[in-house]
Amino acid sequence: MSKVIPDLKILLILLFLSLTIFILDKINLLNLPKQLAFYITNPISFGIYNTNRNIGKQFYFLFLARKAGQENKALKEQVGQLLSENANLRKNIAEITAQLSQEKYLDPGTYNLLPARLIGLSRYLKIDKGSSSGVKVGQPVVFEDSFIGKIVLVSPSASNVELLTDPDSKVAAFSQNKDGQAKGVLVGQFGTAILMDKILHEEKIAQGNLVYSEGLEGFLPRGLILGKVTEVLERENEVFKQAKVSPIFDIRDLELVFVIQE
Repeated sequence: MSKVIPDLKILLILLFLSLTIFILDKINLLNLPKQLAFYITNPISFGIYNTNRNIGKQFYFLFLARKAGQENKALKEQVGQLLSENANLRKNIAEITAQLSQEKYLDPGTYNLLPARLIGLSRYLKIDKGSSSGVKVGQPVVFEDSFIGKIVLVSPSASNVELLTDPDSKVAAFSQNKDGQAKGVLVGQFGTAILMDKILHEEKIAQGNLVYSEGLEGFLPRGLILGKVTEVLERENEVFKQAKVSPIFDIRDLELVFVIQE
């Protein structure tokens, strides 16, 4: 009972204070204290408000920056994908165009032509097609109506092509002009030049004549261009004469060549 009475006293005091404050407020006696409290607390409230607003702006800026970074990364990935697709499309168009152009020189009904890209050049020309594409040693490599060389080494995904300038290269050849025909053997000169050898003195050959494949090797069609005569070398009292031959184009300018398959 003694515990209940103090609690009741506190409740009555609180009710009295509340009623007193309510009455004083109604008769406007608390206006001055309220204004004083407002002037004291207003700067604090304004500072808290500004702080909260600035913090909110900072969080919003971080959110926008993170979102922009994610969007920028996604855009970069899309641009990269588009560039890759564009490169592949251009590559496919170039291959189709080259193949259509190649068919003007070698009939696809007669020859099975495999397009291949150049991926290296040292002693041998390296192409991006190998045994997995049906490439075999000895198969000829052409560009339009010109003979580039023959396959000498094959891996599953690449092959090496022996060029006409290679010292191991020997191809039966002929040259023809209005005065007649000359036959000989085209041999490589240590990777730097080509020489047409074993030409009979009475046979007619001149500077500027084109040199063609004879087709005696079995793997090579007859009539492919091997190069152009740049100089005729004649010596008295010798059975044969020779002719210097140069390719009609720079192999380094090519992007696509064709392997003649069986």
